Amino acid sequence: MSLFRNIVFTAVIAGLLSGLLMTVMQQFSTVPLILQAETYEHAAPAAGHSHEHAAAADATAPAAAEHHHDDEAWTPADGIERFAYTVAANVLSAIGFALVLVAVAEALGGFGGASSSWRSGLMFGIAGFLTVSLAPGLGLSPELPGMPAAELGPRQIWWGATALCTAVSLSLLAYTRSPLLAALAVVLLVAPHLVGAPLPPTHDTEVPMALEARFVNAVFATNLVFWAVLGTLTALLRQRLRAGEEAAAGSAAGLASR
Repeated sequence: MSLFRNIVFTAVIAGLLSGLLMTVMQQFSTVPLILQAETYEHAAPAAGHSHEHAAAADATAPAAAEHHHDDEAWTPADGIERFAYTVAANVLSAIGFALVLVAVAEALGGFGGASSSWRSGLMFGIAGFLTVSLAPGLGLSPELPGMPAAELGPRQIWWGATALCTAVSLSLLAYTRSPLLAALAVVLLVAPHLVGAPLPPTHDTEVPMALEARFVNAVFATNLVFWAVLGTLTALLRQRLRAGEEAAAGSAAGLASR
């Protein structure tokens, strides 16, 4: 029970701090671009198209949502309400990602010793960025409001398959020494991109390409920092709590031997 409680505590603290950092970075990087793109979206005809909500692509943070342009669609009001939902989405997503990082690290032997835990955590964080953000983003780029997108179902399937193949590939490359498994890892890494991500029915958009390029770069940059910080914090917190677990276990063993 103590182990489970410490893992959850580690994920909550690391996720809270990383999610708040992500929100701050977004306010200076991606949010201004989203607001600028919305001016093109509102100026364009709103008939019969849908797009992925930019706050979702932004966080990759961490959360994904899609809305359609109709009179009954709900969106948060601009200002404090929109900011509050962004904070909640970032923090909750970061906690979930931290739980996955801790679970994977524990299954693979932990984050290393006290002197190397932060380096190990940083590597886990970068692996998370490659798996969740960069690899899927090469086929499904983060989208601004007003940009066309393929159907949600095929996109989710391709995204999930790409993330899974990337995670397995990185694990094989990092934890095996077999040439055959290394070759399999390369195949898994490139296979989803050879198949290709689902394409939208049209690429027509009022959003300038320069704005789109700046947004994609900003999303990848903020996600890289987010994952690096999340991995490092998770490893440091887990290592500190592990020391307490070992001390408690040693005390219990000493009492039992008396």
